[in-house]
Amino acid sequence: MLLRVLHATTYRYHGNVDLAQHMVHLTPADTASQTLVAHALRIDPEPATCTRRVDAFGNQSTFFSLQTPHEVLTVEADSLVRTSAPAPLPDSPAWQRLGWEDVRRRFHYRAGAPYDPACEFLFASPHVPRDDAFADFARPAFAACLPMLQAARALMERIHTGLTYETASTEVNTPALQALEQGKGVCQDFAHIMIGCLRSLGLPARYVSGYLLTEPPPGRPRLIGADASHAWVSVYVPLPPDSGVRSDDGDTPETAPALGAWFDFDPTNNRCGWGSPGEDYITLATGRDFADVSPMRGVIQGSSGHALDVAVTVAPPQELEALQQPEAG
Repeated sequence: MLLRVLHATTYRYHGNVDLAQHMVHLTPADTASQTLVAHALRIDPEPATCTRRVDAFGNQSTFFSLQTPHEVLTVEADSLVRTSAPAPLPDSPAWQRLGWEDVRRRFHYRAGAPYDPACEFLFASPHVPRDDAFADFARPAFAACLPMLQAARALMERIHTGLTYETASTEVNTPALQALEQGKGVCQDFAHIMIGCLRSLGLPARYVSGYLLTEPPPGRPRLIGADASHAWVSVYVPLPPDSGVRSDDGDTPETAPALGAWFDFDPTNNRCGWGSPGEDYITLATGRDFADVSPMRGVIQGSSGHALDVAVTVAPPQELEALQQPEAG
């Protein structure tokens, strides 16, 4: 599936901003289930400096600074991404024997044990504490000896059915524990809650930011800018020794003890897959929680406040081009 994403962010400040520094995560990732075909980032006013780098989690990020007074800042990302259908969750006997308790034991500290980078996603992070409330909510989904992937799917379904998706019911900084207590939130809250549940049980999980292709109501046209960013969860599972899966350099799990796989779960839409939840998803970045991968953040000098406008459009490129054509008249 070929998809184009337009993501426009506009800050209108209440007075001049004299100096500003910003970091953005708006470049889609190259993964096993998607390829970045083209990407352009337009910034107005033109920054004094603009550099791209790969952050600590392997994401493409862009840093820029503005050193002239301005009252409006516009950042527009235009991306073309080719996606493919993800593999389903494996259900072979090897994977069925890998219980969630086995995964938790793998991350118990043992002197001389091989280092697994996934352990970085076990600990509390700015938006996701480890808390008994998360563990208590998750336990009905984690029956004894249940295969890890089945338990993760059961947790996803429990969040999807047990919580209510309600726009504007939370703010970007609403604590995940508060969203769990009130029983409602948006995709960011659902992702943070699922991560908190997994980590509170000793299981690695990470936050994924991206987009989801949505369809307009029947009989109504797609509206440019009416979409939004999306968020879901990746769950880490060590590969069973007899899984038959090999690493890129040819090692098997027996000779590469840190080998494992990340599986994606979207509790907002109750969808999952190996590589992404679906062909209609686009991955931007992954991190411990939203704080690591927010589309745009920064610091400014001057101005006492601002108004923010974000417009996102996800559509097949031909459809988007047709929408952008001026009407004859």
